[in-house]
Amino acid sequence: MVTVNIGTLHNVLDHVYGAFMHRTKISPLFFSGGWGGSKLELLERMIKQLFPEVVGQNCPPTLVKPVWNTVWETKTACLREGVFRTPCDEQLLSALPPECHNARVAFLTPKFVPPQRMACVVHLAGFWISSIGYQLVGTLSFGLNAWKRLKALIFDWGQGVIQRENSSMKSNFKDNVITTLSKGTGDHTFERRLRLGGPLLKENIATMVLESPFYGQRRPMMQFGSKLLCVSDLLLLGRATIEEARGLLHWLDSEEGFGKTGVCGLSMGGVHAAMVGSLHPTPVATLPFLSPHSAVVAFCEGILQHATAWEALREDLAAQKAAMTLEEVRERMRNVLSLTDVTRFPIPKNPDAVIFVAATDDGYIPKHSVMELQKAWPGSEVRWVTGGHVSSFLLHNGEFRRAIVDGLNRLEWKESPS
Repeated sequence: MVTVNIGTLHNVLDHVYGAFMHRTKISPLFFSGGWGGSKLELLERMIKQLFPEVVGQNCPPTLVKPVWNTVWETKTACLREGVFRTPCDEQLLSALPPECHNARVAFLTPKFVPPQRMACVVHLAGFWISSIGYQLVGTLSFGLNAWKRLKALIFDWGQGVIQRENSSMKSNFKDNVITTLSKGTGDHTFERRLRLGGPLLKENIATMVLESPFYGQRRPMMQFGSKLLCVSDLLLLGRATIEEARGLLHWLDSEEGFGKTGVCGLSMGGVHAAMVGSLHPTPVATLPFLSPHSAVVAFCEGILQHATAWEALREDLAAQKAAMTLEEVRERMRNVLSLTDVTRFPIPKNPDAVIFVAATDDGYIPKHSVMELQKAWPGSEVRWVTGGHVSSFLLHNGEFRRAIVDGLNRLEWKESPS
């Protein structure tokens, strides 16, 4: 009798997906346009300003003022979409493509609840898995009909409001909390992240979804899908996302008066969420899901090393300097992406409200990377789900929601609800 280790199957699924998406010509490689020239040098200087040795020099969050439009509302909930100018300074704004200058955000809230009895989590975006791959892997893994049934079981929107509740999520979260969520794996629109937050409406938790630079309607004209053209684009995306998320948290706190706030994200969105939680001046729930401690792990160790245009990067360096070997190019990449190392950032104001959710058999994010995060932030918690990167992204939304609720429960109310 042949026995199969389920964990191995999850890991194999990650590698099969990676091989199909990254080793075929279905889409271009990451960074096929090279390093980014002077933009990269500018960003290296700017990101170093975020580290602990100069954190005292950081400016407080810039208040953003979204202009809102109601998409739909029912007796119990409301979905609005907003637009605001990115709060990046002029130097950073000049480096961003014009398409990225205006940010978009979706805001799903319960109705008739005073803001001081709510909290908000901002959901940020990652890009390990493309939207095409999301649908493809679901179909290949479960069969088309089973995949449709699975989606129906997880989410039922009715007329825009979640009707079903994850029965396994029992919570004593008695007051409203709003959560602003960072975009997740290849999720270039609002829909999937709103689905993640939808069932939390009954827990009186609202969801704010940020469309990150370089994605959705903010994608540069020359970029194909989620594959960033230059290494500098990765740092630009991260720095702009951090500023926009901090601005939204500041707006929720100072302008709207929410009782609690948080930030979460999937994959690279989780890295950005950790940075935002680290740098924010007040305690927030910080919830990175399926996230590494640094982009070095993803692009130099994990499956994405096969999706990186190493030869184009080598040629770009050769045009600027002396010829380099591919190994030297990889070392250069490690040095640049070390700027995304979350362990170099300050410990969040309330590390007890930091919950990492990681997968046991993740082909993109090795276990040691997750443990480095917990070691760097004493008091934080790591929760493990059985699966790989792809399967956990598809199947463990209930665990992500539970972490959101628990993280917010560990914060004090800014004002005691009456």
